[in-house]
Amino acid sequence: DRLALATLISSLVLTLLTLAAEIGGVGLVLTLLFDGPEQTFMLAGAIALGLVCWFLPFDGIERIFGYGGLLLLVFVVTALHFEPNWSSVAKGFVPEAHDQTLYWYFALGLVAAAFMPYEIYFYSSGAREEGWTEKDLGVNRANAIIGYLLGGLLAVGLLVMAAQIFQPAGISPDHLATVALGPQTAFGETGLILALIGMLFAFGGAAIDTCFSAAYNLAQFNGWPWGKKAKNPVRWNIAWIGFLAAGYVIVSTGVDPIQLTEYAVVLSVIALPLTYLPILLVAGNKQVMGEHANGWLAKGLGWLYFALICVMTVAAPILLFATNGGGG
Repeated sequence: DRLALATLISSLVLTLLTLAAEIGGVGLVLTLLFDGPEQTFMLAGAIALGLVCWFLPFDGIERIFGYGGLLLLVFVVTALHFEPNWSSVAKGFVPEAHDQTLYWYFALGLVAAAFMPYEIYFYSSGAREEGWTEKDLGVNRANAIIGYLLGGLLAVGLLVMAAQIFQPAGISPDHLATVALGPQTAFGETGLILALIGMLFAFGGAAIDTCFSAAYNLAQFNGWPWGKKAKNPVRWNIAWIGFLAAGYVIVSTGVDPIQLTEYAVVLSVIALPLTYLPILLVAGNKQVMGEHANGWLAKGLGWLYFALICVMTVAAPILLFATNGGGG
């Protein structure tokens, strides 16, 4: 089917760009921690991620990188440490007349980052890998609610911290090193180390998710055995190793991982409708979902969100060029 093939190709291209950016992020954090050549640490990071993917069990990867990423809460604590003006924070959610285009570009980027296509493929495939049943519905509802609340809290924490520390000094936090200086300002070297380690686990975990997601997508499309628990998933293993290697090759060209992240996140919106629509249709199908099919409220909210991402799909490339990739 041409539509399915188009969806596969577009999602794989965007997933690969995202993976390259995440490998670059791992390399940058390692560079900041150990002070060495960026390219050396990007290669070391890619190799380390490959070894983790090969040797650690699925649930081990999930726990180690999930708990390690919680260290990013140091940014929220930093924001609260400087006692923000909550009235000003609230006003920040309303775009000002002179920079509305830039405001909507970054707003779209935040939404896109929370719903990137690779996350859907990874989460659904992970459910099959771990053998989830109806008994796991409650836990996964809680994971979804708490996870998105936590992600939103971290995003707001970073924005509030930047407004308090960097904006008054006229500093644009365009580099990971600059962002990590926020917690250092509040808590000294301890804050800096916590921020960098949190970043390392967050980027590393995301890179593994993205790498597996691309392999899941390709293997399932072609009907190959897939997953860490499958018997002889040779082609699936070759796929994720290949994607990991390709991601490193992209970032080894010297492309800026931060800029690559922005482009990958914003452009991922283009593939999101084709990724989201099948899930929406299945979720409301009683023949497939039985008593767990979406009711009228969930269907209504689902279709409302689908309409929103369709608007975002059209707006994404326009805002990308209108703002020069967020450069104003």
